[in-house]
Amino acid sequence: MIKISIITVSLNSSSTICDTIDSILCQTYPYIEYIIIDGKSTDGTMDIVRSYEPIFEGRLKYISEPDKGLYDALNKGLLMTTGNIVGCLHSDDYFSSPDILSIVAVTFEKHSVDAIYGDIHFVSKSNSNKVLRKYSSRLFSRSLMRLGFMPAHPSFYFKRTCIEKYGLYNTSYKIGGDFELLLRYIFIYQIKTIYLPVNFVTMRTGGISTGGLSSHKIIMTEHLRAFRENGVYTNRFLLSLRYLYKLTEFRF
Repeated sequence: MIKISIITVSLNSSSTICDTIDSILCQTYPYIEYIIIDGKSTDGTMDIVRSYEPIFEGRLKYISEPDKGLYDALNKGLLMTTGNIVGCLHSDDYFSSPDILSIVAVTFEKHSVDAIYGDIHFVSKSNSNKVLRKYSSRLFSRSLMRLGFMPAHPSFYFKRTCIEKYGLYNTSYKIGGDFELLLRYIFIYQIKTIYLPVNFVTMRTGGISTGGLSSHKIIMTEHLRAFRENGVYTNRFLLSLRYLYKLTEFRF
C-alpha cells in the first residue's frame, strides 16, 4: 500500500482554502496523509482548518506558527510526513479531478521511478472557469534545465527517501527554491522520473511566482544562483530563451 503525504502551505487563505481542502477530500484514493503548515494566519484560516478535522478522521495534521517563508514552511511539512510519496498543494490551488492521487499511486506501483510529474493550468483569480495559461511538462528533459526549464512543481510527486538522500528546500531562496531543489534532484543526482500527460492542479493567478516583472527579475537572479551553487554552467541569455516558449502557454 502506497501512502501519499500532501502538504499545503497557507497564510491568510480563508477565501480559498476550502476549495483546496475539499479537493483533497474528493480524491478517490484513500491512503492520504494531509499536512497544513500555516504561517500564523489572522483571518480565520485556522478556524476553517479545524472545522475539517473530524472529517479527516486522524489523517489531518497542522501547525500554525511564524515561519521564514514558503520554503521554510514546506520543509516543516516535509519533516512531518510519514507517507511513501510526497507532494504539495498550495492554499490557492486545487486538484483538477478526483482521481489525481489514484493516478499517482498506480504510476509508482507500475514503474520503478523516484518521481513523477505532469501538467497544470492557471485560471483567473476571480473566475475559475477562465483558463489563462496551460503549463505542460511534456517537452521537459533533464538537459533543458540549463535553459531554466523545469517540470511543473505542483505536479511533482517524489519518494520520501529523496529527502534523506538529497536534502530539503534551500530556505534562503525567495521564489526559486523549487527550481533549486528540482535542479539538485533531477540534474545533479539524476533521479529517475516519468512524465504523465495529466492535468494535476488548477492554480489561481496571483501567487509569488506569477507576480509580474519584479518576480521574474528575482526568478532570473535566483536561477543563476542555483546553477552557480550547484556547479552547473549557464548564463542569462540561455535562461531567457525559455520565455519565448512560455508565450505559447498563454490563452489570449
